[in-house]
Amino acid sequence: MKTAAQNHRLFTQLAKGTSRLAGRPATFAIVAAIVVLWAISGPYFGYSDAWQLAINTGTTIVTFLMVFLIQATQNRDSEAIQVKLDEIIRCIEGAHNELLDLEELEEEDLVKIHRNYLELAERARKALRSGESDTGVPGVPGAAVNENRPRLYSLRKAGRRSPPPAPASKRSK
Repeated sequence: MKTAAQNHRLFTQLAKGTSRLAGRPATFAIVAAIVVLWAISGPYFGYSDAWQLAINTGTTIVTFLMVFLIQATQNRDSEAIQVKLDEIIRCIEGAHNELLDLEELEEEDLVKIHRNYLELAERARKALRSGESDTGVPGVPGAAVNENRPRLYSLRKAGRRSPPPAPASKRSK
């Protein structure tokens, strides 16, 4: 008898494999060919109710199963991305660790944080329009200000960001 963990592993493998297979051009071509063959066979079957029922039933079953398999794969991928983003936030000095695990917050809390970042973006755009830099790690409203926090440096060429220049002692000669 299989354990719950084995069943979960099997389902995960099935969902990932199905998702990969469903996204391939060859799979689309095969499914399109089935639909074309079905349509061509219409006159042979006299466009009967059974002929229509065959494609309707088949597509309904496949769609129903695919929704759950693809959703399971997307959930897993989303969780993996969140863990990676959390690790990036955790490792960057000066980053706000309070942003870890945001996906677990209530909607109204997310909206408040989103508004804060919209305001930060607007202030950065105003700074750029007036010739100032848009870099730095601004404090979170209501949090203690730490002036020793490292600043980000930006290259305004092509909108790309770069790390701060290396100290003269570490530059290659």
